[in-house]
Amino acid sequence: MSQGELSRSLIRAIASIGSLSRPHARPRIRFPRRTLHPASFQCFSTGPIRKSELVSRSSGNSIAAPPIDFDEDAIDEQDEKQDEKAEKLLKTLRIVPASPSYFSAKPDFTDSLISLQALLRKYATLPVVPPGHAPRVAWKTVAQFRLVVNEPIKSAKYHRIIELLHRLNHIHPALMPAEVTQALDRYKRDINPHDNKAKPGVIDDVGRSKGVGRRKTSSAVAWLVEGEGEVLVNGKTLAQMFGRLHDRESAVWALKSTQRLDKYNVWALVKGGGVTGQAEALTLAVAKALLVHEPMLKPALRRAGCVTRDPRKVERKKAGHVKARKMPTWVKR
Repeated sequence: MSQGELSRSLIRAIASIGSLSRPHARPRIRFPRRTLHPASFQCFSTGPIRKSELVSRSSGNSIAAPPIDFDEDAIDEQDEKQDEKAEKLLKTLRIVPASPSYFSAKPDFTDSLISLQALLRKYATLPVVPPGHAPRVAWKTVAQFRLVVNEPIKSAKYHRIIELLHRLNHIHPALMPAEVTQALDRYKRDINPHDNKAKPGVIDDVGRSKGVGRRKTSSAVAWLVEGEGEVLVNGKTLAQMFGRLHDRESAVWALKSTQRLDKYNVWALVKGGGVTGQAEALTLAVAKALLVHEPMLKPALRRAGCVTRDPRKVERKKAGHVKARKMPTWVKR
């Protein structure tokens, strides 16, 4: 087949294809998309759904506000109704507490702690006195604070308040704000034991000074006068009164530690307890009498241990115990 015949056959084939009639496409039907949720109707009635009906409003019914009645009795009735509504509303309202710590376990303690912390932040820049120079104050104990706030406060938590009080108390007295003074007074004891001062010793006309000492159940009264070092206890010498050398030294230890054995005479009365208790009670009595003559010896006597009262005592026996702590021997049978 030549090239010309091939081109003619192609032209005829193309013409025959163009003459064919096109098939009509069927119209596409679109269906609504199905969902898992059921169709919701905007209807709040529980009865059957009805089609909307056109209701003709009567000309007599009006949606305008009712006319105002200026009668005094009607006005009073309206005021009473409003008052009743207000009272009902107040009963339904929740009362808001004055303190934000009301809903905590210990509201009074929390309020006290927060108020002291706020005062410290406010006056933290004020100058303070050196340690040991602040006024001595006796703060309330934990038991007293529990009675004030009526809450079971632990000692560790109350210690936080005491630390804040110590810091505020160290503010310089000349610059102490009145607000801080009022806050500190709330936590002070009614009676400050630091204000109690011992009565100064007096030397009588004969030149004697008196001192009283106690130890365990023993008590001693000593009179000190300038002399040559003679000592009489209940009318007896030291050797006759105390058989042990240690008790003899304890009786006049205040004079021996300050090297005053040959400068004062001692006349003493002791009673109660045993020999050792009487000798140690006499130590404190002689030291107090010596301080009346020479007050400058107090640091030396304190270093020697002659000024402090020894509070130790024998512990009492308990019921069911052999002694204070000892329990009876356990027997199986």
